[in-house]
Amino acid sequence: MKNNISKAIDRVDGKGKISGETKYIDDIKFDNLFYAKTVRSEIPKGKILSVKIPTLPKNYFIIDKNDVPGINRMRTVVSDHPIFTEDEVSYIGQPILLVVGADREIISDIVNEIEIEYKEEKAILTIEDAKKEKAIFTDYNYSKGNTKFAFQNAKIIINDEYQTGYQEHIYIEPQGIVAEFKDDIMHIFGSMQCPFFVQGAIQDVLGWETDRIRITHSTTGGAFGGKEEFPSLLACQVAVASLKTKRPVKIIYDRNEDIISSTKRHPSEIHYKVALDENNKISALTIDVNFNAGAFSGISPVVLQRGIFSATGVYNIPNLKVMGKNYKTNTVPCGAYRGFGAPQVVFAIEMLMTNIAKKVKKNSLDFKKKHLLKSGDFTATNGKIRDKIKLPEMIKIAEKISNYKKYSADKKKFKGVGVSLFSHGCGFTGKGENDIKGKIILQKKGKQVFINVSSVEMGQGAETALRKIVSHTLSIPIENVTYEIPDTKKVPDSGPTVASRTTMIIGGLLRSASIELKEKWNEKNDISISRIYKHPDFLKWNDDKFEGDAYPVYSYGVNVAEVEIDPITFEIDVKKMYAVYDVGTVIDERALQGQMQGGMLQGVGWATTEVMNSVDGKLVQNNMTDYKIPTTKDMPNFKCEFVTNPYEFGPFGAKCAGELPLTGPPPAIAEAVSNALGISIKKIPITPEYLMEAMKK
Repeated sequence: MKNNISKAIDRVDGKGKISGETKYIDDIKFDNLFYAKTVRSEIPKGKILSVKIPTLPKNYFIIDKNDVPGINRMRTVVSDHPIFTEDEVSYIGQPILLVVGADREIISDIVNEIEIEYKEEKAILTIEDAKKEKAIFTDYNYSKGNTKFAFQNAKIIINDEYQTGYQEHIYIEPQGIVAEFKDDIMHIFGSMQCPFFVQGAIQDVLGWETDRIRITHSTTGGAFGGKEEFPSLLACQVAVASLKTKRPVKIIYDRNEDIISSTKRHPSEIHYKVALDENNKISALTIDVNFNAGAFSGISPVVLQRGIFSATGVYNIPNLKVMGKNYKTNTVPCGAYRGFGAPQVVFAIEMLMTNIAKKVKKNSLDFKKKHLLKSGDFTATNGKIRDKIKLPEMIKIAEKISNYKKYSADKKKFKGVGVSLFSHGCGFTGKGENDIKGKIILQKKGKQVFINVSSVEMGQGAETALRKIVSHTLSIPIENVTYEIPDTKKVPDSGPTVASRTTMIIGGLLRSASIELKEKWNEKNDISISRIYKHPDFLKWNDDKFEGDAYPVYSYGVNVAEVEIDPITFEIDVKKMYAVYDVGTVIDERALQGQMQGGMLQGVGWATTEVMNSVDGKLVQNNMTDYKIPTTKDMPNFKCEFVTNPYEFGPFGAKCAGELPLTGPPPAIAEAVSNALGISIKKIPITPEYLMEAMKK
């Protein structure tokens, strides 16, 4: 279903080539380079009594808390993570110090000789433990309607609970940053999503003004949220090291260290109380969302906000009470991950709808359709749905391409089919976009046009999409549009490359600037046009009450999954995934197909194979042998289609897309497994052990 805009933009695409010339951070050469290796905590909680350092060879250094000239905290939403550990440790893997020098083998020898004496303390390791100790970082709630009245008059009341586990990003390129203090300026180069986040963090740690700090984005081999806030920690560490040694300092994690120390998707426990009326329709919900944030709060408050604002999925629930808590545990800190708190609650609400339908002996899709939001309805936070919701049309397309209605589960051969309905709020939550005031600059020099934005290319296709928006608007070849490497010395702060905002928000600003540039095209002088984002005036949000338009617009999806389960091992084989998406107007369908299939495969992995357990605060699956992501052999047969539903304020009508596809597969797969085996699925990942135990019961 390629629309006219997508076709037209494809025609101006240049002839690309694969040259192997791209340089990642570990490929960039620096003169007189020092390497750094981190010494980390080996216990989940306790006091540091002593640190014994061996005699250091000449030009080898220890970098720790005493070398930080400014604030020893990483700047983020809640700046509570120490750059280097002070007197106590809070999780296994917490950075205590760096060993820095020219030879990696000598550095490793020094690391192995360092002795740290601890006084270990009782650790909080689970959400259950944290509840007992009242170890809470964040506590939110909001409501609408009258839940008390609805429950008093309910025909049926149901209580239910769902769980989701960790998810590791497994980006192709591990974390890596280089700092170079030169000419009284701290230069930072690295694999990251948010150059200006890193600049702010360095500013705090060094106590400098931003004009002495320059952040340059290097080609980033995947991120998925894992390089949103975490690179700030590494950048601060090597910046302090470079300042002390007066040499460039590089830190590159190997895969094992990356998994042990980097942030994860928040594990969740979500509790429901449901009121059904005399027509077996949901009249009220109370939802209690619990996230394991890990040892430090960091970015978790805004992850939880998206989680609780997405708690009712695509459904219109008239009476609602939503609570959410981030719990503090002595485990690896959790942070940004594709979907940002929404996939956990969407899995739960979709499975809740499925299991309620079974209780009242209804087809799950029919039951879900009875509760769908439509234009003019109000969201969970009482924001108004102003745009058309095409879910009924999308469901019909999904039914057609998947033969969903004709499919009959085979419980003897353990085959089943499941469907999920879901959405994603586009851009930052609430007033976030207005607070950021993202800025772009579009420059014309001769026949060449330069895009100056802080949005980074990390494999998702941002560079291509933004260049196409500009080239198509100006009716010039895409070869004449240059995407400048994000460098805080050269580009404005357009905001971070997160929240599925790049095409819709930044692309929208570039589209507007391009229209003005086209009108001035024949002026002789070079031209520079800037834009600063501002929400449409009709959007209203009360941050104190969590009331109003949490997002300017939503993108939607329908997934159908076909599964087959081995009758002996109970391993799940996801045979086919069908998807229909509404992302407004498709800018580049070929690239978007790749985005959607890649996102769906991540969802398949989280639902089935990506098991990550923490035992006594230590991650058991800490390498790619034990942590099993889907391979090409595990890929289902994907079929993905799009409906056109333009958003007035997006470029050519485009809405958000990048985070949407991960959300749908887990509940679709879980429902398919449930139908195949005749059991209720209450948690992911769905392991063979879990299925065997459920079948016994």
